[in-house]
Amino acid sequence: MTEITSAALVVNAMSRKGRRLFEQACSAMDALPYPVDAHAVENPEDLEATVRRALAKKPDLLILGGGDGTVSGLVDLMVGHDVILGVLPLGTANSFARTLGIPLDIAGAVEVLRTGAPRRIDLGMIDGDYFANCAAMGLSPKIAETVPHGLKKVFGRAGYLGWAGYQFLRFRPFTLIVGEGENRQRMRVVEVRISNGPYHGGVELIESAEVDSGEIVVQAVCGHVKRRLIRNWVSNAIKHETRHEEVREFRGKAMRVDTIPSLPISIDGEVLAHTPVTARVAAGIIRVMAPIP
Repeated sequence: MTEITSAALVVNAMSRKGRRLFEQACSAMDALPYPVDAHAVENPEDLEATVRRALAKKPDLLILGGGDGTVSGLVDLMVGHDVILGVLPLGTANSFARTLGIPLDIAGAVEVLRTGAPRRIDLGMIDGDYFANCAAMGLSPKIAETVPHGLKKVFGRAGYLGWAGYQFLRFRPFTLIVGEGENRQRMRVVEVRISNGPYHGGVELIESAEVDSGEIVVQAVCGHVKRRLIRNWVSNAIKHETRHEEVREFRGKAMRVDTIPSLPISIDGEVLAHTPVTARVAAGIIRVMAPIP
């Protein structure tokens, strides 16, 4: 087992809740048998610089505290460094932590840091951008790209859900093209997921995707009417047998993905690209602290 003698903790503590969770995490980490250099970052724009400074001190373990977007946005900086990733799930969906079997409470996640073992895993890639869990095309990135700045802060969850409902009324199915040349496949779809793991939005949607398979999975929810999307999400949430209906999957080390019209792509919740793109897997590129099976 790899011996850990030093660690750094970087927490996205933008909100009041984030600061409180940071303090709870620091208290829980007092039980770890090695020192933890802890940083609470209240301005998200400072996260990358903070991680770079932490990596410069060459810790054995770098613990990232936040949601899936925080992990995906910072994991690029760890590639090529001899450092183990630790995950402190402080987001809403925490899909990456669910994939790894990491408990979603602070005490449980810290216990994995204390008793777990490094596990070598893949990362997904959209063109040159690494991501930890899942990218998507369809309604969710459209909402994220168009939501008025400050809407959720001013009107809360109700305001955000209202905007989501407004975008759903305007949403239309689109054409997906997977592959190139004579082998490309074209279909009408309501959502596309590019996955390195089974969870998206905290729900197990892509059961065939594994974090250490050496392949990326493109899952298309096929259909000409948008109610198919609602039916697919609901059937997956309740594990109904119909969840596999009207779903097509493609898997491989790299695939060209395009849409008509060109659409935004959310990468673990953040809109960071637009089609067309190449989706690929970076096999076994990073180690993460995970529970021992």
